[in-house]
Amino acid sequence: MRKVQWGTAVLLAIYMCILAYVCFFSEGYGRTAVDGYHYNLIPFREIMRFYTYREYVGFSAFMLNLFGNVLAFAPFGFAVPVLSRMNRRFVNVAWLTFILSLTIELLQLMLKVGSFDVDDLLLNTLGGMIGYGVFFAVNHIRRKCFAR
Repeated sequence: MRKVQWGTAVLLAIYMCILAYVCFFSEGYGRTAVDGYHYNLIPFREIMRFYTYREYVGFSAFMLNLFGNVLAFAPFGFAVPVLSRMNRRFVNVAWLTFILSLTIELLQLMLKVGSFDVDDLLLNTLGGMIGYGVFFAVNHIRRKCFAR
């Protein structure tokens, strides 16, 4: 394994530990429900709710819900193609990001920790795709500038 891949594997392991902490153990980010466990199975429902009530929940809560989920999964979308040439296809990275997000959401549903939200699946997968886009751009620049 090349040094870049090894370093990426270490960073991905650290990232996965932080992601697990935030999703399952952190007191913040919706981990504690005030009046019972909540879940959302209707696409765009929570996104629209946060947008509609952004003045009440606060701009930072709105931005955290929308962009936090996207940004949280961008590193995964960047790291996967670095680790494996087989996963350098956009579809593979999108699929793997969706599977990771679905696993987290289903665990939250079964363990009643946080909340299962189909919008999170959409936003997390979008984040992975954005991470892949960054990888693709960086890899393209690397190949042009450092080609031998």
